Amino acid sequence: MNYRMVFNLLGKVATVLAVLMIVPAILALCLGESCWWALAITVGISAVIGTVLILCIKPKTKVIFSKEGIVIVSLCWLYVSAIGALPFVISGAIPNYIDAFFEMCSGFSTTGATILTDVESMQYGLLFWRSFTHWIGGMGVIVFLLAFDSGSADRSMHILRAEMPGPTVDKIVPRARNTAQILYLLYIGMTVLETLLLVSAGMPLFDSVVHAFGTAGTGGFGIKADSIASYNAACQWIIAVFMILFGVNFNLYYLIIIGKLRSAFRSRELWLYGGVITVSSALVAISIANQFTFTQGAEATARHAVFQVASFISTTGYTTVPSSTSINAFPLLSKGVLFLLMFIGGCAGSTGGGLKVSRVAILGCAVRRELRRVLHPRNANAVKFEGKIVSDETLHSVTNYFGLYMLITAVTFIMLCFDSGEGLTVESNITAAVSCINNIGPAYGVAAGGYYMYNWFSKLILSFAMLIGRLEIYPILLLFAPATWRKS
Repeated sequence: MNYRMVFNLLGKVATVLAVLMIVPAILALCLGESCWWALAITVGISAVIGTVLILCIKPKTKVIFSKEGIVIVSLCWLYVSAIGALPFVISGAIPNYIDAFFEMCSGFSTTGATILTDVESMQYGLLFWRSFTHWIGGMGVIVFLLAFDSGSADRSMHILRAEMPGPTVDKIVPRARNTAQILYLLYIGMTVLETLLLVSAGMPLFDSVVHAFGTAGTGGFGIKADSIASYNAACQWIIAVFMILFGVNFNLYYLIIIGKLRSAFRSRELWLYGGVITVSSALVAISIANQFTFTQGAEATARHAVFQVASFISTTGYTTVPSSTSINAFPLLSKGVLFLLMFIGGCAGSTGGGLKVSRVAILGCAVRRELRRVLHPRNANAVKFEGKIVSDETLHSVTNYFGLYMLITAVTFIMLCFDSGEGLTVESNITAAVSCINNIGPAYGVAAGGYYMYNWFSKLILSFAMLIGRLEIYPILLLFAPATWRKS
């Protein structure tokens, strides 16, 4: 274990976090908000920690192996969540540190679950920071460092694999650092484009920026009690489209930019993703037709259906359903479809959470192969995906991941059932567990209005569930394994 390299990189992340937090601090200062000093104090704390780690811990070698990559990513995500919570506690906006830690785990993991009951009373500087964590966490904290740090470590692909979502992570170009730069340029460009479109559609500039952050990171933190419901239809359509776009593998956007359109549109995962959205939207539209068609028209039915489907499959968590109606008032079919979409999630290599479309497809292919083996045991039944034969190693990896994923979901659910908070039911607990592990945010039952009713222990369980889901299980679990810290 290269401890010096681990803590040196942690110092760099602390410094980057301090620099990023200057933006909301300046915004709060310009607006004359009292929270600027809470943000400034946190900037100072993170800057001091970063400086000490960088100057005092000099690595003898910058080589990073798989073990170091896992530890670096896990510690960095725990650090940014722990430090990112301080402005809320210091300012008094969220006096309880565990509540603030939950909010920041939700922010950086791009989950969007919240304990706030009156988000509209919060100062703009803190609202900006809260949504900014979605944008930072969407592409990845370490990916940001790799993209803009000229001293990136050797073998940094191990870090990308530990932080980027999906069953496999491929380089777009030969160097991992250049891959990170391309990904972030695409990410920034799409965020700016969405912001401009929202402004042109009539949304205020501040609202446009924070909602673009939430959409880009597929996070879903809003600044209004009714999420997106109070904005006009054009804004809702724009956000719906971008939620779908940010759920697509970013490698495909690069192929489109360099002119390889055929390669991009041959992606089986892309077509499966589009097919699931189309079928699900149709089912939800049919289910809610009576609720919206007669009062708001057919366009409203289509818009609400597409928006909710896009929000759940991309794991963003925004909603166009007014708080007076609530997602709980949706028909059983709609709620069932949306619940299944929680598991599927976006494409590999996107900012979306969930199992990922590619994993679900490979699992389906694996099941089909086993059925064929029962019928024709002597036949060779190779599993193909994206025009390539899927190796047995990849198949075992996907099936093992699914088994572990279901086990963690079950354990999280059982742990929540020890909580006797007011109004909690089996429905609210199971959907809360699934929602947090898949980084979605919304749940059913009493949890549809937020997670404030859970006790401190449940909030910690859900906080780690969100980080486990964002980093795809192994980095967080291996962080607590004794073998990870052995020198050999």
